[in-house]
Amino acid sequence: MRRRRLLQGAALAVAAGALTAGAALVDKPRRDEVGPYSLGVALGLDGTPVLIDVDSSAAYLPGSRVVAPQNGSAAAWATAAALAEGQRDWLAAGIVPGAGTDHEELVRSALLDLSVLTLPHGGTVAALNHKWHYVWPRDAAFVAAAFAATGHHADAASNLHFLQRVQHDDGSFQARYLPDGAGTPDDRGRQTDGTGWAVWALERVVAAAPAAEQSSIAETFGSLLRRSTAFLLAEVGGGDALPAPSSDYWEHRERALTLGTAAPVLAGLEAAGRLHERLGETSVALQVRDSAARTRAAIEHRFGRHGYGRYAHRGADADAASAFVLPPYQPSALTGAVTAWRDSVEQMRRPAGGLAPGGGWQETGLSWTPETALYAWAAAAVGDVRTAHDWLRWLAAHRTTLGAIPEKVRDDGGPAGPAPLAWSCALVVLTAVELGV
Repeated sequence: MRRRRLLQGAALAVAAGALTAGAALVDKPRRDEVGPYSLGVALGLDGTPVLIDVDSSAAYLPGSRVVAPQNGSAAAWATAAALAEGQRDWLAAGIVPGAGTDHEELVRSALLDLSVLTLPHGGTVAALNHKWHYVWPRDAAFVAAAFAATGHHADAASNLHFLQRVQHDDGSFQARYLPDGAGTPDDRGRQTDGTGWAVWALERVVAAAPAAEQSSIAETFGSLLRRSTAFLLAEVGGGDALPAPSSDYWEHRERALTLGTAAPVLAGLEAAGRLHERLGETSVALQVRDSAARTRAAIEHRFGRHGYGRYAHRGADADAASAFVLPPYQPSALTGAVTAWRDSVEQMRRPAGGLAPGGGWQETGLSWTPETALYAWAAAAVGDVRTAHDWLRWLAAHRTTLGAIPEKVRDDGGPAGPAPLAWSCALVVLTAVELGV
């Protein structure tokens, strides 16, 4: 258990204002509404996470996400110092990829923010801003992968435990969950990509663990694996070997299959095959691998022949999900995927220099940090080291004054939306790990 959680009984909380931010994603034209943003998050002196308002003059104690008490008592300062030391110890228990390079501070900050956004019940909320204060399976999966890759295995497992607990018996997931896992905040419904990402993350968590523990970890999450496998196999069990249309990371209702659903399903199948093999379930592993091969071929045929756009038809707009048909999400790039991914950049580039979720995204002025970071990791994974470094530097240069990675960046280069955003933080960490810096 983290030292910071042992200190949750401390008496004094840091005051921080809660913000509202832009509207939830809906099925209507989107405008360039940036809304207010937060400066960052902190671990309050009572051990709970708090949001730091944009007008705050707060400052962190060195190497931590603990705010220095303003006009605080000696007891408050002692509590703050102990919490900060606990966070430094937590960082030291793992690795900080990029240490000794110009990425070190960016990655260190991202890890600390993920630590604060990971709540005692195990799930990592997308952000502390009230409309993002939920656990998306997609985000939690990437956070689990980031924690595992940096040696924070218990924190990685806590996110998987959350996912295993909230997953439906049929292997599906809702779009997002209340922070305690006790239901959902709305009726967005189920999103197929969540299952793909969950089993993809499980395989990465298992692979990152010490060799002697890998099989036991896989078995610990056997329910998550087996339900997910059954769900994914059913999704691709039709004649076309592709899943049904579903909302994806755009959070739009979809009548046609998107690459943002198809590619994570393939990633999940590939991961599930490796996990079942590890557990000695050879017949299941063979079935899953056969399905993965058919789905891979179907994506290459349906999406690949038109350049891996958002939809499987000629002239479809570019989509950031083109990164999902490359390593690290797939064991190898799908046919033609590297070229399509490179070609997609200019259609999605926005005025501040980052990327939009897709060429057809209706906000024309905003860069989005998750999509930009997706491309950073993909670049590192396919060996385009220079581009990966460039994207990391862009992300570092467009943070809040407290070093938090915002969800969006305005056309003038200023941060917008909730900050920090867990998915972006996780992707920054994973990119640095991939670069081996």
